[in-house]
Amino acid sequence: MAEKTNQTYPSGPANTGYARSDGESQLSSHELKRKKRIKLAIYIAIFIVFQIIVITIMSLTVLKVKTPKFRLGDINFQSLESTPSFDLKFTTQIRIKNSANWGSYKFKASNVTFQHQGQTLGKIDIEKGKVGWLSTIKRNANVSLSSSAINGSNGVLMLNSVGRLEGKVAIMFIMKKKKSTNMNCTIAFDVTAKNLKSFECK
Repeated sequence: MAEKTNQTYPSGPANTGYARSDGESQLSSHELKRKKRIKLAIYIAIFIVFQIIVITIMSLTVLKVKTPKFRLGDINFQSLESTPSFDLKFTTQIRIKNSANWGSYKFKASNVTFQHQGQTLGKIDIEKGKVGWLSTIKRNANVSLSSSAINGSNGVLMLNSVGRLEGKVAIMFIMKKKKSTNMNCTIAFDVTAKNLKSFECK
């Protein structure tokens, strides 16, 4: 009976394909991580640039504090007597304009004086208050001026209204900045015709 012979076959490298696959897998994993890090860095850079743009825009617009305007409104002439002494009555408005600020303007009590050639003829008081953001407040005022030093000279009577408000602008409840605003208006009355000739505020 013939003996069985054991045939041996040359063995090749074991698990070569698996080893290559594991190596490729590791390289692919590193590549994915590297791409993720690059993407993350790009997102962070974009976010930082976006924040800088937003802060710059807010600094130039929303957070920029501008001086409110303090003016007289329309003048409605009532009466003018210039003999033997000077007596003038008219109505107007005190206007405090805060339309350029993204925050309220809170001001202290003050007054407006009316002058002729440096002489104070009268004044109106202004109570403390607050103007909302991007808005204007108007307060009606009755003005009565008189002086024995000014008599019945014909021509044009020139008056100056001057005043100063002091207060703070509060921007978005995070910052407050002191702001003062001045009034300087020139009013001309025609003494002969007894009416308003001209009116200008700076």
